[in-house]
Amino acid sequence: QVQLVESGGGLVQAGGSLRLSCAASGPTFRGYAIAWFRQAPGKEREFVAALTRSGGRVGQPDSVKGRFAISRDNAKNTVFLQMNSLKPEDTAVYYCAAANNYYGSRADNFGSWGQGTQVTVSS
Repeated sequence: QVQLVESGGGLVQAGGSLRLSCAASGPTFRGYAIAWFRQAPGKEREFVAALTRSGGRVGQPDSVKGRFAISRDNAKNTVFLQMNSLKPEDTAVYYCAAANNYYGSRADNFGSWGQGTQVTVSS
């Protein structure tokens, strides 16, 4: 089973940018669908972005569409989430997750999870 470690979170002002990284150990990312989720205090875990096993991007929620982009570097076994034009409502713990195939954007479709990285956007 793949192990995932997120990094790159931090404190940023509204309108700024951050790039999150999700590094994998074990089997390479090429055999997995990879997704980013986020969870704010008191809220359910929310789907943000995903890549299918073949590397295709799936549809994103309106809350992040046009601002967040997922990408993959196979040589580095790493998936990235580029976040631009950040808003205070983007504040959350961000998680990457892996599945042996993409079955949809529900969190319970993904069996491997990282520990999360905190993103805080100040107004």
